[in-house]
Amino acid sequence: MELWIAITFAAAFMQNIRSVLQKHLKGVLGTTGATFVRFGYGAPFALFYLGLLVFALDRPLPVPDRHFFLWALIGGLAQIAATFLLVHLFSFRNFAVGTAYSRTEPAQAAVFGLIFLGEAASRGTLLAIAISVVGVMVISVARTPLSVRSLATSVFTPTAGIGLLSGTFFGLSAVSYRAASLALSPSLPQPDFIMQAGFTLGFVILLQTTVMLVWILMREPQELRRIAVAWRPGLLVGFAGASASFGWFMAMTLQQAAIVKVVAQVEMVFTFASAVFVFRERINSLEVVGCLLIVLGVVMLVVV
Repeated sequence: MELWIAITFAAAFMQNIRSVLQKHLKGVLGTTGATFVRFGYGAPFALFYLGLLVFALDRPLPVPDRHFFLWALIGGLAQIAATFLLVHLFSFRNFAVGTAYSRTEPAQAAVFGLIFLGEAASRGTLLAIAISVVGVMVISVARTPLSVRSLATSVFTPTAGIGLLSGTFFGLSAVSYRAASLALSPSLPQPDFIMQAGFTLGFVILLQTTVMLVWILMREPQELRRIAVAWRPGLLVGFAGASASFGWFMAMTLQQAAIVKVVAQVEMVFTFASAVFVFRERINSLEVVGCLLIVLGVVMLVVV
């Protein structure tokens, strides 16, 4: 197994934990507060990881250039927008439809990777992306009274539009992070994907925390108290989120963002494994089909 695949599996597992915790926080905090927690409480852990690389492992720091700052800025702001929209979906009764469309992220990342980085995908890769995307969309609506036809026509609903836009921003942020991390390579004695990922994560999460903090102070100052009160679950969200992001950044430094995001869909498999074996819940046939499609898409990428 290639290293980036193992890293992606670990990151997907941590993101599954973060998503569960963050969804719980949505009942305690507003949309902005639940979005901020991921970044604000994640910043100390991201800086800790970077500190370990510099002071414990004696790895040299890269020297960022204007290309790094441009891509890091685009990626950081796009991820804020994507996360905000995804958390906002939980406020809708039929949020499953929107969530399904947000999972088109790998396909959109493939388009952005081609446009901005010139990274073309093979036919086999595109097929694997399509199979995986269909799989997560099936899972997202498996417990709703929807048919394939109604899912296709629901693209014109507000929740679907928000979901698609969220997937667009997530895809853009993934490609931007890869571009930012790769831009650091020339300033190092030799390419170091771990340091490149750690430095990119540290810069981006500080940027995101600052931007969101300014926004909250200007627009929703009352949310700060609720964020402070929720510090215990907030720290857990921050740790899981920063750990997952560190994994994503490392994997996307080694491999195209779209391909990493397809393998990352195993997060849904982890979710259902937990539901069945830990919480003793039953999953329906559509959810099984969706999981099998995700696994098929991942296997196609790994084998090809």
